[in-house]
Amino acid sequence: MAYLLDLLFIAILVVILGAIVGVIGVITLGLGWLLYGILVPATAILYIAFTLGGPNCATPGMNIMGLQMRLWYGAKPYMLLAVMHGLLFYGFNVILTPFIVLVSLFNERKQMLHDIVLGTVVINTSVNVPDGRYYEPTGQTTGQGHDLR
Repeated sequence: MAYLLDLLFIAILVVILGAIVGVIGVITLGLGWLLYGILVPATAILYIAFTLGGPNCATPGMNIMGLQMRLWYGAKPYMLLAVMHGLLFYGFNVILTPFIVLVSLFNERKQMLHDIVLGTVVINTSVNVPDGRYYEPTGQTTGQGHDLR
């Protein structure tokens, strides 16, 4: 669901930016319309870089679904890693679609192939701890204040 929500958000951004490129094309007597060739991939890459590589460690779709991406040792991803994650995700989907799903079914951490290659994990941030404390992505908890790491 997070992926489908992100596709919807990227499509909305592409429509808005497409209108802006259209106006730029009129102003530049057609030269600006060359930007249409890179509009979709550039929008998707920038979307991933600034959201997944940002302070929330998640795209808006992932935020809605209560997910975050972290490095295998708990650190937040940075922009370049987020871009590489997106490029490998789409690249592996084009080349190895059934294989990346099978990898996640037999992997202990349920990671997909691009997550294994980059050393990232996707965590559920809306999980309640058995004693009623809520896990905060910073490693702190509400309630007794114990660190759950």
